[in-house]
Amino acid sequence: MTITTFGTTQDGQSVQKITLSSDDLTVSLLTLGAIVQSVRLKGVAHDLTAGSDSLADYQGAMRFHGSMMGPVANRIGNARAVIAGKTHQFDVNLGPHCLHSGSAGLHLKVWQLGEVTAQSCALHLTLPDGEGGFPGNRQVTARFSLTDATLRLDIHVETDAETLWNATNHSYWNLDGSPDWSGHSLQIHADRWLPTDDLDRPTGEICPTAGGAMDFRQPRVITPKNPPLDHCFGLSDGPLPLRDVLILRGASGLMMTVATTEPGVQVYDGRNARRPGQGPYEALAIETQGWPDAPSYPAFPSISLMPGVSQVQSTEWRFTC
Repeated sequence: MTITTFGTTQDGQSVQKITLSSDDLTVSLLTLGAIVQSVRLKGVAHDLTAGSDSLADYQGAMRFHGSMMGPVANRIGNARAVIAGKTHQFDVNLGPHCLHSGSAGLHLKVWQLGEVTAQSCALHLTLPDGEGGFPGNRQVTARFSLTDATLRLDIHVETDAETLWNATNHSYWNLDGSPDWSGHSLQIHADRWLPTDDLDRPTGEICPTAGGAMDFRQPRVITPKNPPLDHCFGLSDGPLPLRDVLILRGASGLMMTVATTEPGVQVYDGRNARRPGQGPYEALAIETQGWPDAPSYPAFPSISLMPGVSQVQSTEWRFTC
């Protein structure tokens, strides 16, 4: 385990880089945005996630790469929601909507470094009541841990007032180290998916995956635009015990299995997520989360967080050659 200074933010805050190692994995994290900056598997020459060695990149075009998204990831329709009988207004930053919680986003914050061991790291945040329109003083801990070839993330949160909570890690993955992810195969254990409008906000319709372009129940080789992907796949009607939900396999045969407690997984093809010097579709974002824009649609699983409840979201990424 090593801790080094990664750089200084535009407003003068120091950002640290923490590198954890198991027998099979080496993972680097940043205190800015709880970013997963690098994932290296023993015996594989390239990085598995799309990262950067430049802090300026993460404060610019790469602000979503590897970052923690929340308090509410994805879209909030018309940037408002009713919480405890009161309408709350959030930042408008995508058409009329709120994306990734706007200026209150977890990806923009420098987290406090907590307990660190050779194979685990805890990062902490305190979110004040009313920030970005979200009620409740919230205490958040993101704990990353390594076991063999598995990276695990446990997100703990508590609040002192009813609020909304739907956090996720927003890492981009390319298992082949290639210019784009063409030739990867994708399997998702989902029988439903959520259609979206021109701003990729769910329409409220819940469609079966069976027999359509979004049917990934069996492994399928994917190519850019076939189909276009920036959609949530419905895994369940609420959180469940940790279970395997998605398998991504590179043309090289290297495989990543994703397990989560969450009821949805968003898959984004990265068409506009360009690292400096790289092209579109370089890597796939795979975001385990609640269903997006849940406050707008009563049929979606709730993302309400109540006071007195200690909520934990867990996700694992398991790598095999």
